[in-house]
Amino acid sequence: MNCYSGKDLARAYRTVRENTIKIAEEIPEAKLDFAPAPGVRTVRQLLTHIALADSIAGVHKEKRTNFDGFNFPALVGQMQAEEAKPRTKGELIALLKERGEETATWLESLTDDFLAEPFTQPRGTPATKSRFEMIMGMKEHEMHHRGQLMLIERMLGITPHLTRAMQERFAAQARS
Repeated sequence: MNCYSGKDLARAYRTVRENTIKIAEEIPEAKLDFAPAPGVRTVRQLLTHIALADSIAGVHKEKRTNFDGFNFPALVGQMQAEEAKPRTKGELIALLKERGEETATWLESLTDDFLAEPFTQPRGTPATKSRFEMIMGMKEHEMHHRGQLMLIERMLGITPHLTRAMQERFAAQARS
């Protein structure tokens, strides 16, 4: 029995996605094509990438035990094509919500036995990981990109909502 179940994964994933959506809501539509440096994703592309990054879960939904036969170049090409689409802010938020809930619902269905199954890594990568570790990586991937979005918010003159909440807690403690 795992100490962290599929239901726990779903709960944590929903929390991460809710925070990503809050950032998407705060960034003005006029800034969606902002890129913090040449050659990196725009805000629009980054939000699309986050929304669709759960596509890697396909290896687990197909019950593969390794990446043999999985076509990474095709997946990357599909994601890049999706990132290039000119979605509105409303469409991006809807995509984040829809895909996030689909993924969370799938995560809730995962059994301890499934999460404990080994997943062999490609040559040159250390050891075998459990499906749990691999699936947790989806959430970690989103958190990585959310950190980028929070820095972009700062570049746009926006204080991220998590920082504002912390500042408000500290201010309330100072007043009491």
